[in-house]
Amino acid sequence: MNYHFKLHKETTGYWAECCELEGCNTEGDSLEDVQKACEEALDVYLYEPDNSERNISLPDETLDGKKDIIKIAADPQRAFAILLRNYRLNAHMTQKQVSEMLGMKNIYSYQRLEKKSNPSLSIINKIHTIFPEIKLEYLFS
Repeated sequence: MNYHFKLHKETTGYWAECCELEGCNTEGDSLEDVQKACEEALDVYLYEPDNSERNISLPDETLDGKKDIIKIAADPQRAFAILLRNYRLNAHMTQKQVSEMLGMKNIYSYQRLEKKSNPSLSIINKIHTIFPEIKLEYLFS
């Protein structure tokens, strides 16, 4: 899952802002520095606190190849969690409903999937059954 950062040149270096995630900004002295800073800023932004109920926007693929835009890959485990939460919320389902459909013993097991997870192929297959339109290719781009 790649998010897009717009680069801005200043006299002393660069700064960048994530096009999809308001408030996710960073800076660096060189292009290499600002790219590394974008990776760190994205990781911090995507960190999901225990009590959070925010829905993080998915990347806007129409920004691919645009001038002064760089793509920054999200951690695949966080990307999976974001993707799953987006599909669940768009389907107007609760975490409890999805956990029951997945055959999980309790809701806490499901909630870990919406944090930062490394699900088994069996769980991914079950999730694909519940959300057949889920774009798992987001995780590998």
